[in-house]
Amino acid sequence: MDRFSLVVRRPDNETMSGQRARRRAGRMARSVSPMAPQTKLRIGFALGAAAAGDLDGFGRLIDDLDTFGFDSVWLPESFGQVPGAPSIDPVVGLAFAAARVRRLKLGTHFVLPDRNLVRTARQLAQLDRLSGGRLLLTMVNGLDHPIERRAQGLPKGDRGAAMDEALPALRRLWAGETVTVEGRFVQLDDARCDVLPRQQPLEMWLGGTADGALRRCGRVGDGWLPGLTSIAEAVRGRAVVEAAAADAGRSLSPEHFGINLAYCHGALPEAVLATYEARRPGFDPSDVVTDGLARLRDLITRWYEAGFSKFVLRPVLPPTDWSAELEALGTAVLDLQT
Repeated sequence: MDRFSLVVRRPDNETMSGQRARRRAGRMARSVSPMAPQTKLRIGFALGAAAAGDLDGFGRLIDDLDTFGFDSVWLPESFGQVPGAPSIDPVVGLAFAAARVRRLKLGTHFVLPDRNLVRTARQLAQLDRLSGGRLLLTMVNGLDHPIERRAQGLPKGDRGAAMDEALPALRRLWAGETVTVEGRFVQLDDARCDVLPRQQPLEMWLGGTADGALRRCGRVGDGWLPGLTSIAEAVRGRAVVEAAAADAGRSLSPEHFGINLAYCHGALPEAVLATYEARRPGFDPSDVVTDGLARLRDLITRWYEAGFSKFVLRPVLPPTDWSAELEALGTAVLDLQT
């Protein structure tokens, strides 16, 4: 199965507005896109802090994403320690989504360092198998915030080095090997995963824009899905990833480069701009966050033309009506999927 393929299925309980949106999406998808001969463009949606505060409405959000034709749902992981940044546990939330809908792919930005690798391998392999091979993984270090790091179990130390040890061991477990590792962060003694993923291999994409993260992606990653980077920086970063892959005697598919984008309606709130400034002082976020759906569509096109074809979108602020928001977003951008 293609990692970001689009297959349309009509749920039994589809609303009239959902049927209209689906018919529009179907007409637009049948039109010939000028991007079609190149890489496949796919659009997912991230349900982060904006949705985590209302678990009772989570099922409806999953239904709407499926109904309106989004390729995937994404649950970015944090440990809920930073005020104003809650998240839905990705294993719990994606297992729920897998049982609720049968088409939508299931993505997560999954915090890997300092996890029990055997337990992690079993959880994710079983989730992939029970969902019919719909799991999408982007492995990340976690939020770089003191209280989040303490909750993660790595208040100090090099999380990148922990990732370097964990990724190969996890890949070997999913390949059915018996694994022994005596590392600084990973210790395994004849460990194995009793249930293997349906996808072989179960791909692990990586994020990050630092040189070490880029080289790691080339050495051991299956794709690159960064955030908070300009298009020019990402093009240079992709070159570093591909060079590191070549040095390691491997290559990444041109289909396996994407970007996280955000949008709002109207000018960006000052508090949001302050957040970006705190994370990357002096950075102009206009290549990763924009105002209005028309400008979001243009931004997706610019990234695609630069060689990035897999998109994870999220709203800067939670909408008052999620169904209306997702329908409007789908109408504005989903015809770009190829």
